Amino acid sequence: MTIRNLESSLHPKSVAVIGASDREGSVGRVVMSNIISGGFEGEIWPVNPKRREIAGRPCCSRIADMPGVPDLAVVVTPPPTVPRIIHELGVKGTRVAVVITAGVNEQSGLKQAMLDAAKPFLFRIIGPNSVGLVAPWAKLNASFAHMTVKPGGVALLSQSGAIATSLIDWAADKKIGFSHIVSMGDMADVDVADLLDLLAGDANTRAIVMYLESIPRPRKFMSAARAAARLKPVVAIKPGRHAEAAKAAATHTGALSGADRVVEAALNRAGVLRVRGLADLFDATETIARFAPLERARVGIVTNGGGAGVLAVDQLMDSKADLAELSLDTIARLDKVLPPTWSRANPADIIGDASPERYTAAIEAVAADPQVDALLVMNCPTGLASPAEAAQAVASLAARGMIGGKPVLTSWLGEHTARAGRAILEGAGIATYETPSDAARAVSYLSDWSRAQRALMRVPSTRSEDIAGDRDEVLSIFRKVASEGRSLLTEPEAKAVIAAYGIPVPETVVAHSPQEAEAAAERMLRQTPKVVVKLLSRSVTHKSDVGGVVLGIETAEAARNAAETIQERVARRGLDDAIDGFSVQPMIERSHAQELILGVSQDAIFGPVVLFGAGGTAVEVIDDTAIALPPLDDVLASDLIERTRIGRLLAGYRDRKPADRHAISLAINALSQLVVDFPCIFSMDINPLLADDEGVLALDARVEIEPSDIDSLGPNPALAIRPYPDSWQKSVSLKGEDYFIRPIKPADIALYPDFFARISPEDIRLRFLAPRKQFSDKTLLRLTQLDYDREMAFLALEPNGDVAGIVRIYADPDHETGEYAILVRSDLHGHGVGWALLQHLIDYATADGLKRIEGIILAENTKMLEMCREMGFTVRLHPTEHGVVIAARKLN
Repeated sequence: MTIRNLESSLHPKSVAVIGASDREGSVGRVVMSNIISGGFEGEIWPVNPKRREIAGRPCCSRIADMPGVPDLAVVVTPPPTVPRIIHELGVKGTRVAVVITAGVNEQSGLKQAMLDAAKPFLFRIIGPNSVGLVAPWAKLNASFAHMTVKPGGVALLSQSGAIATSLIDWAADKKIGFSHIVSMGDMADVDVADLLDLLAGDANTRAIVMYLESIPRPRKFMSAARAAARLKPVVAIKPGRHAEAAKAAATHTGALSGADRVVEAALNRAGVLRVRGLADLFDATETIARFAPLERARVGIVTNGGGAGVLAVDQLMDSKADLAELSLDTIARLDKVLPPTWSRANPADIIGDASPERYTAAIEAVAADPQVDALLVMNCPTGLASPAEAAQAVASLAARGMIGGKPVLTSWLGEHTARAGRAILEGAGIATYETPSDAARAVSYLSDWSRAQRALMRVPSTRSEDIAGDRDEVLSIFRKVASEGRSLLTEPEAKAVIAAYGIPVPETVVAHSPQEAEAAAERMLRQTPKVVVKLLSRSVTHKSDVGGVVLGIETAEAARNAAETIQERVARRGLDDAIDGFSVQPMIERSHAQELILGVSQDAIFGPVVLFGAGGTAVEVIDDTAIALPPLDDVLASDLIERTRIGRLLAGYRDRKPADRHAISLAINALSQLVVDFPCIFSMDINPLLADDEGVLALDARVEIEPSDIDSLGPNPALAIRPYPDSWQKSVSLKGEDYFIRPIKPADIALYPDFFARISPEDIRLRFLAPRKQFSDKTLLRLTQLDYDREMAFLALEPNGDVAGIVRIYADPDHETGEYAILVRSDLHGHGVGWALLQHLIDYATADGLKRIEGIILAENTKMLEMCREMGFTVRLHPTEHGVVIAARKLN
């Protein structure tokens, strides 16, 4: 389930507190007091069999005695009572509860008993082990937090109650409000993905902040996070960057947290902005609470201290933000109002004796520059001017935290003298940070969300357009390995696999004896000056570790000697049975090539991941790698390369020409495609992969499979992100006209304006059940950026690329029923486009496992209803909407 029965937790009209109390120091007393003192205007029903009255309100002895059905229940009773209470609430008609009680866990069996009690009623549970829920816009504080919360635009989801209450405390001083605060606790039922789905559609929530210690159900999380991040900024702090912290987090949550680099890759791919520490989370919260995201953040800096400006610029560069280049007009304007010793550049150093008037003039000039998107104003205390008066000057220019319509962020350095200035700025609603670096980092939060959207726009297909892999060849190799009871491929087998997907490999000859190695080398040395002899083994993973590689062999006799030496080395280690022979290949010497590593591994949480970085025998020591979640495409592969230090070396330097980036991207995509196509692949290593201006060459490869999965079909179900479903493309001919039907892509947003322009207002009204004159960019984004796990849309395209019609379906949380809608261009009615699209959708929904599809249609839309009846739909009146019918069809 996702948001089913959760809606009432946002704006409940009645609340029951099961375990309410008047006993000093009890959780039940604090929760009851918080609900009442918070000003909740709905019904409040305390339940406690030992009390007749609590906080001046009648107290019910039993849940069944409550005078109505509460929209939300808060449970603060001893652990053994919780399953029974959930059952009684379900019988009463309540459908969601916050279980604050701790100790409802797997070890006691109470967790499963609680879930079993909830299941018959589709009852939703937030918690257990939760601090509670706060909905400030509903004036509801159903928690044991220590203070009230101001309404605002930021939602907080926290797995830690301590972090939630700390943020509440911090926000009070900053005058920052929240739309919702949910302490998720142990997430026995409702998890972070459910809440992301819920808050993505909440009008009061402009941004979402998360504290996560674990990520259960990763594909569901990625789906929900991507959907939410398309609409509003989502920021997360995820501890466990080091092994010790990850272990502590796992102990705390009782769940795996995933390798940190994989978590980083997942959050990046989901469009979630990750911050490192609690201070950063506070700063990010303040920034996104005050300002809308910026497409670009070119920063203009005004400071009375040059050193502070330098620190800010350093952090801006580290955060990949932009330092604005002040225009000549702005420089001239500043020349007129600043001393001749001012910096005459950005940062605008207005000198240590800067008066309030000088601050005002400089800020107005910089804010007016069209090349400046955001302002950073700083003050360093001196004996020549008052920090408080400078702050007052800034405050007098600001409206809703902005100057000239541009966000302004400030940093008043110091503590004793800066305190008064910060208070003035905060009182004026201006964001203020303790250090120049904090302020500069906060600027990056404004533009990072827009950058994150580019990752969200990438939806690589099941079949990469550039990778023509020979699936049958690879499958035959895997079947041979499995038939021999092996999971590890030999080097020649591994190279054959990657070669079948277009990754270049050197010629490799298998020799079963030193004599055969000599003969192979003799033939090879006619075309190449040197050869390499390696151990061939089905059990030894790293040949170098056992002395199983000899390089630079110039004669056939030396090749035989090398093979004999390898035999002796392996035998001395007691590994005689590990020798299956030798592989002989040319010695590749490309002096200017970089050694890279490509790899695939399985993360315990997010499934298959692809690795890229600096390779060679010292790969672990160099530790220069980056990770991405497949499927990948050229853009995502390029991003992966750029996240490494060696990525910069590949651009060329001194006498080294730039490496062939396209060839490297193709190799990365080939690995990604193998993972998509073959769920049986457990791990892969290509190390080294040589890369220079001539292309790439894989000198060594290792592949491990799970033999029991070799016949499992792709796309790989373990992928955290479902690939673009290119198998659902087809061409159709309708009344002599050709159309191409395919799933929608994010880039199709560009096709919508022309499509809507060719649809009559009446057709728009019939499709959307009401007149609509225009569609916002946000609406178009939602229509084109889909998560294929939960929704699908198909386009019918004319040969010239114009859209003829669109059909879409959205599955319910249980993936049983899908709601569909269809829209055909007004000039193409009667051409059969709607029929073709709807039949394609029915075929897809059937294959996707849906049991039923239904559409909401205006009763006057007779043409649509006629088509539905002819296609086997039943039509009935909508139970609550006048003039609306439901067309439904069961699927096989």
